Amino acid sequence: MHNEPMKKSIKLLIVDDHPVFRQGLRDLFETDSRFEIVGEAADGEVALQQTYTHRPDVVLMDINLPTENGLQVTKKIRSRHPKVKVIMITGYDDAEQAIYAFQVGASAYCSKDIPPEALINTVIEAYKGNFVVNNRVMNDTELAAWLDSRMERYNKAGGKKFVPLSSREMEVLEMVTNGLNNKDVATSLGISHQTVKNHMTTIMRKLQVNDRTQAAVYAIQHGWIRLENNN
Repeated sequence: MHNEPMKKSIKLLIVDDHPVFRQGLRDLFETDSRFEIVGEAADGEVALQQTYTHRPDVVLMDINLPTENGLQVTKKIRSRHPKVKVIMITGYDDAEQAIYAFQVGASAYCSKDIPPEALINTVIEAYKGNFVVNNRVMNDTELAAWLDSRMERYNKAGGKKFVPLSSREMEVLEMVTNGLNNKDVATSLGISHQTVKNHMTTIMRKLQVNDRTQAAVYAIQHGWIRLENNN
């Protein structure tokens, strides 16, 4: 395991669109002198801005965010600020979602019902450079082995092979799930209509579904994407 020495306080950014849950996390970490909360965000865009401004050591990231899912936001944070560690917190516990979390660069994956002490320990271990899932602390090699076994078990249980979507495919699927047609997606992403069609064909093949509606339902059921609302 990595054993980077602890500094005076670990700087935290809390990202969740539910004010009550954000406040709960704030209450937990504010009372512990090992941590300093440097910011909060309710959506991905603000999370990226806050990360740039405050340079947190660790981001506590809800996966099911509005407008852009936490997996996509995590990938952007990790590509722009590779020293920042991200802990994915989910209301689901989905095999595919867990695999995606680590593939986009997360340091830990945990459920929202995680006990407070376990979450504190997860933050400390992630900050040290380790990986954590279900309170199990792993190094790079152990994480790779865990991912392999998780995929193998998922494939056996589901009777199908898990083929992850690319970042662009996830982006397209997110827009389609929220009701955009191919032309709107093409305009929004600055790509051709045919390219969007090609992406959708690949998405449906990877998810082993027959149409875009089934693909959207699949994404929602697995907790990757949340339908936007006007509230």
